[in-house]
Parts: sequence; structure tokens; C-alpha cells
Amino acid sequence: MTLSLIDRYMAKTIFVPLVGTLIVAAMLLVLDKMLRLFDFVVALGGPVSVVFRMLANMLPEYFALGIPIGLLLGILLAFRKLALSSELDALRGIGVGYGRLLKVPYFYAFGLLALNLLIVSFLEPAARYNYEGLRFDLRSGSLGASIEVGEFNRLGKGMTLRIEESENDGTLLKGIFVAVDDPDDGRISASASEGQFLATDDPDVIIFRLRGGRLVQDNPDFASPRTLAFDSYDLPINLPQVDSFRGRGNEIKELYLPELASLAYFDGNSGDEQSMAARANLHFRLVEVIMMLMLPMLAIALAVPPKRSSSSLGIFIAIVMVVTYHKINQYAESAGAQGRLQPELALYIPFVFFIVLIGWMYHVIAHRPGGQPIGALEAGFAKIGKLVKKIVPDARAKALAARKAKQEGAA
Repeated sequence: MTLSLIDRYMAKTIFVPLVGTLIVAAMLLVLDKMLRLFDFVVALGGPVSVVFRMLANMLPEYFALGIPIGLLLGILLAFRKLALSSELDALRGIGVGYGRLLKVPYFYAFGLLALNLLIVSFLEPAARYNYEGLRFDLRSGSLGASIEVGEFNRLGKGMTLRIEESENDGTLLKGIFVAVDDPDDGRISASASEGQFLATDDPDVIIFRLRGGRLVQDNPDFASPRTLAFDSYDLPINLPQVDSFRGRGNEIKELYLPELASLAYFDGNSGDEQSMAARANLHFRLVEVIMMLMLPMLAIALAVPPKRSSSSLGIFIAIVMVVTYHKINQYAESAGAQGRLQPELALYIPFVFFIVLIGWMYHVIAHRPGGQPIGALEAGFAKIGKLVKKIVPDARAKALAARKAKQEGAA
């Protein structure tokens, strides 16, 4: 087997778990957010389609979180498979060391690092701004509020609407009562068997077309209210004025990376609140991305279980380490933005600590014969597993004996 074949084999072995883990992580985050978005949109009376538009704008953030986890678990599961099938021992036996085997993992790491840097620098800030814009549109009603069936709905200024039934996704309304207070025409009340909203050339006006009903118009100038039976009647409705959404950049997380660096160090006092928040967010993005270069080494260090063991403890520890590092960075960013800590120190001290820890773990697995960076934990968990296996059968045997004794006593 030549080295080029080894590279191709390693690339194929890593690719499937990497992509699978990335997709699963992103989908889990999407499903968790989807339920809350449905509640939010329904509570504000917005169309269901906006939920999927909001989720689409959340994907860059989810991929920014999922890519490091996918990279780590993809490499870890691939090397774990090689170790359990003894292929790793065979490769090392022909002189292919861990350093050589890292070639393909780092090919993935550099490619995904560039992708993640693009996401956190430009795609995620733009998507976050679009997401906030959709939230604003929902609250202001410019996305089009749905009509609550059986309730009195306020539409525009001085208009009240109640319907009994809604069909065809709200495009056909039945059992309609509508009342409009107009300064010029007085009060107009109408009931109709059905109706629908129609767009006009004027974006600030829509037509409410009523069919099969009766209209009553009351005005102080009239001796008595006027009534009108109609087959079809078009009622113009002036839409309320909606404030435009703010410009991008009012929030630190909506700034592109060059804009963030400029605000942090060049555009103002580096000690004021806005600059501190910019510095914290800038270095948070950088340390999260740069740490991806250490993930292949961490994956190898945790992928190889002890001999004659198929322990999955390394997978658990890998996930815990990545999540813990991310949470530490989030806390450091928050503390740095509030001025309680220096942003650079708060973010780069954990960064250096994790680099040293991962470097030591890789050194143990790669350069110490029989080395296990988590050997003590493996031994501890193995003892706990043996104890549990011993306790469970003993408890089961005692329960069976007690049941048998009870049955014999009853007999």
C-alpha cells in the first residue's frame, strides 16, 4: 500500500462520520429552535412560512458551532475504527506514524477552518441582522398578521373585524362582521357571507371584498342610518404606517470581522463600553476558529482505547472538552464586554491552557510506548463498570430469592 492510497483511505474513512456528525448536530439545533420559533410566530399572528425563513438565517450560527464538533468526531470515530480493527497497528508497523497519519485530518481541518472563518466573519453577522429584521417585521405586523377566528381583530385605524370561518389558508373568510369608523363617512358596519383581501397598486392600501351581505352607514348628518344590500362590495383599508428596521451594525454581533477590528482598536477609545464589547467579540470569534487546528491532535489522543478494550470514554471526554471550552469562551466574552475582565486575557488564557493540554495528550499517545492520556480515567471507569456488573446480578439474585421465599411461605 503506497502513501497515496493511505491518504485516500483515510480521507474516505473520515468523510462519512464528519459529514454525518455535522448534519446531525445542525439538525438537533434546528429542531430545538423550531419549536420556540413556532410558538413565537403563532403568538404574534404571523404566517408559518416566516418560521423557515428565520431558521434559514440561524443556519450559519449553527454551522459555526457544528463544524468544530463534526471535525473532531469525524476524525475521532475514524481513528477509533482503525484502532478497534487493528488497522492502526498495521499502519504503525510499516512505519506510518501518527505524524504522517495527521496529514489528511489537517487537510480537512484547514478547509473547514477557512469555511468557518468565512461564516463567523461575514455570513453569520449578515444572517443575524436578517433574523432580527424578521422579528421586527413580525412584531410590527408588516409580514401580515393572521386573522383570529371567532375573535374581534383590530385591522388598521378604526377598523374591527370578526369572522366565523377561515378556509384555504386564510384566503377565503366566511361569516364576516366588519365595523369601520371614518371621520368623513361616519361609522360603517357590514355583515357578509364571505370575503377576501386583495392587493392594490398602492402598497399602503388593500381591498376587503365582501360578498352577499348588508351594509349600514351611520352619520350625524343623516336623519336615519342608511342600509344597503349587496352582492359584492369593495371596502378599502388603509394599512398602518410601519417604522423601518434599523440599520445593520447597531449590535456588535452584526458587524463583519474587519468592521469589528476597526471598532475595537481604531475608531474610538479602546476602554469605552462599545470598544470593550467589540474587542471581546472579535477575539471570541478568533479563538473559536483557531482552536480548530488543535482538534485533529485531540481526536487522535482520545480515539485510541486501551488494548483489549472497546471503551467509548474518549468520545464522551471529547464532547465535554469542546462544549466546556465553548462555554468558557462565552463567559469570557460576556465578562470582557462588561469590563469585568480584560477581553484578551479572559479569552487567550483558556486558549493557551487547552493548547498545552491537547499538546500533552497528543505527545503521550504518539511518543510514549503504550501511552494513554486518559489511562487513569479509563482504569477508573473500568472498575466502576465491573462493580456495577457485580452489583446488578447480586441484587437480581436477592430479589428472586425473596420472591421465591414469599411464594413458598404463601403455599
